[in-house]
Amino acid sequence: MAHIQGGQKIIPFLWFDNDAEEAVKFYTSVFRKSKITDTLQYGDAGPGPKGTIMSVNFQLEGQDFIALNGGPQFKFSPAISFFIKCETQAEVDRFWERLSDGGERLPCGWLKDKFGISWQVVPAILGVLLRDKDPARSQRVMTAMLGMYKIDIAALERAYKGKGPATSLSGPA
Repeated sequence: MAHIQGGQKIIPFLWFDNDAEEAVKFYTSVFRKSKITDTLQYGDAGPGPKGTIMSVNFQLEGQDFIALNGGPQFKFSPAISFFIKCETQAEVDRFWERLSDGGERLPCGWLKDKFGISWQVVPAILGVLLRDKDPARSQRVMTAMLGMYKIDIAALERAYKGKGPATSLSGPA
């Protein structure tokens, strides 16, 4: 595989059929602090055609990843997803729209992108509200979140305070 610089010990390795380079270009366009760090091509030994992209090393928000064009043997599963901790509704909205474009919007802030990778787009405040010592408050927040596709911070806060409807979204908005 391509050379990895830096001290990161555990690196997510993503197996694509043959669109690793397209996927990496997409991901590096979505995340502001991102870059492609190395590309490796198949040589005479294969198994891919000589000169085609074998792997692409890249970073998203300082996190190293490797993408491989490995063939159709394996597919992505929602059993593993990438969790994006968002500070604002604008950040939730931006990641939700960009990553779900051409993919599938799922309940509770989950989505599957057009390459089959699962993501969770979640505001940081959700964890704070769910950990509240008042079980009635945390339960209202959980009920609200379970009724959402894209997470709505204002609706979570209304539910936390016991004001307004428990959910603001129905369907894959």
